[in-house]
Amino acid sequence: MYTDITKTIRYIGVDDTDIDLFESQYVVPEGMSYNSYVILDDKIAVMDTADARKGAEWKKNLLAVLDGKQPDYLVCHHMEPDHASLIGEMMQQYPALTLVLSAQAVKMLPNFFDGVDFEGRLMVVKEGDTLSLGSHTLQFIGAAMVHWPEVLMSYETSEKVLFSADGFGKFGALVNETDDWACEARRYYFNICGKYGVQVQNVMKKAAGIDIQAICPLHGPVLKGEPMAEALRLYDIWSKYEAESDGVLVAYASIHGGTAAAAEKVGDILRQMGCPKVVVSDLSREDLAEVIEDAFRYPRMVLCASSYDAGVFPPMHDLLYHLQIKNYQNRTIALLENGSWAPTAAKTMKGLIEPMKNITLVEPVVTIRSRMKESDIPAIEEMCKNLLGE
Repeated sequence: MYTDITKTIRYIGVDDTDIDLFESQYVVPEGMSYNSYVILDDKIAVMDTADARKGAEWKKNLLAVLDGKQPDYLVCHHMEPDHASLIGEMMQQYPALTLVLSAQAVKMLPNFFDGVDFEGRLMVVKEGDTLSLGSHTLQFIGAAMVHWPEVLMSYETSEKVLFSADGFGKFGALVNETDDWACEARRYYFNICGKYGVQVQNVMKKAAGIDIQAICPLHGPVLKGEPMAEALRLYDIWSKYEAESDGVLVAYASIHGGTAAAAEKVGDILRQMGCPKVVVSDLSREDLAEVIEDAFRYPRMVLCASSYDAGVFPPMHDLLYHLQIKNYQNRTIALLENGSWAPTAAKTMKGLIEPMKNITLVEPVVTIRSRMKESDIPAIEEMCKNLLGE
């Protein structure tokens, strides 16, 4: 079992090392954790449940911590099934249990628990409400759209612990946890919460006025000390849509290898010009979530794509569509297109970029015909020079 947070706040979460795709779309080679906690006091509060995939293990952990006692409250911070799947079973197993949740979450209960009778067993809470357990008091914080509308966070005032729902979470089972929190937390944030930077900033401002000694997320490790301070720093950068590191992402979508060769050449030229970090990514083969992470991490990006069906090769379309819906903004982009007879990739990419906020497009747009030639190099060099602002 994962280490307890304090003597009275116990961890009962579970690791899922068998899952291949989180939310049926994100590869998780290191698995996932579904975190849950119990606060032991005069009144006992269970903080969220877990995914039904690991229900039996979670219930075993719960019973071990309860040690024959009955829980009084089940706090639901987030209704997503990987955290709330077992609410119905809990309400049936413990007839005196009260479910604590937001008004928006109440509306969602029938969606997930058809036929479960919650009559007289709900405590609806909102921003600023408190729940006394004895020596512990939970203070509730509204966190709507981080990343669902019903989300609450709660702050335990005596031990100064923030239960942050999906905020500050990461991919990876705890059994596989490393010291590099930011790597999988970054991929998790931009792909799951990235659209909601304004809402995350609102919560960050609330958190700034609270003395937090530990953050207990619903995925990933409990954060304390320097790791917690670093997580707060990064979340502030990420949710403002600011670049975290200096560098360039070169993302390419190539059909027969000609665009790939041009993209690799772009990477070489950028390195020769002194760019501190250049990441070259093949959109046809690499994890799209990783590419999205890098697109947000760096301030500049080069998009290299083949024309296809009078538009753009679909892997590039997929990237730009995902960046649109994740609210990509405040970046500088250069374009390189390839077309054997009627290049259309650049025009299509521009159309997909146009709705994004505060994007600077670099000139010139480079066009190659099937294969990059020596005569194309000066235009590529000019594009790279302008991208770096030299």
